[in-house]
Amino acid sequence: MTFTTTLANFESTLWGFHIVVQEAQAQAFIEGNDRRVVCTLNSSVEFQCALMPKGDGHFFINVNKKTRDKLKLHIGSVVEVSLRKDESEFGLPMPEEFAEILAQDEAGNSLFRNLTPGKQRSLLYIVGQPKTTDTRLKRAVVLVEHLKVNKGKIDFKQLQLDMKEANRFGF
Repeated sequence: MTFTTTLANFESTLWGFHIVVQEAQAQAFIEGNDRRVVCTLNSSVEFQCALMPKGDGHFFINVNKKTRDKLKLHIGSVVEVSLRKDESEFGLPMPEEFAEILAQDEAGNSLFRNLTPGKQRSLLYIVGQPKTTDTRLKRAVVLVEHLKVNKGKIDFKQLQLDMKEANRFGF
């Protein structure tokens, strides 16, 4: 599905720059609580995201600064949007390094797969952000160990400390 809309800003502390998806357009992608889509803006930037309810029957998709800068978008910019259903397993790419750690650690894999989809995506995002393989691998190891130590629960403050500790010791 392709349509044209404009970039807007909520001007709130919670949500910022976004594009509006009309209710009729969004309904084609919503199945129960699943609202995950792959969004392409101006035929050049593709990302996985969720259709977020706007509260007035319509939906929105957040557009981050990196994407806005790349496309030179500002409030009121006309944007061509192409949406398709996200058929991926987790709603974000699985970093190779994380997949390998999970394949080697049955307990860690089980704990990861028992997390809610949103928490799984959070961890995939944390592992997938660094540019270097070494850093992604370090984060994957720390995340799996964190899950095991905390019996499948995530304490994000502690996880951040665990990451810093691993970096401090050159791991």
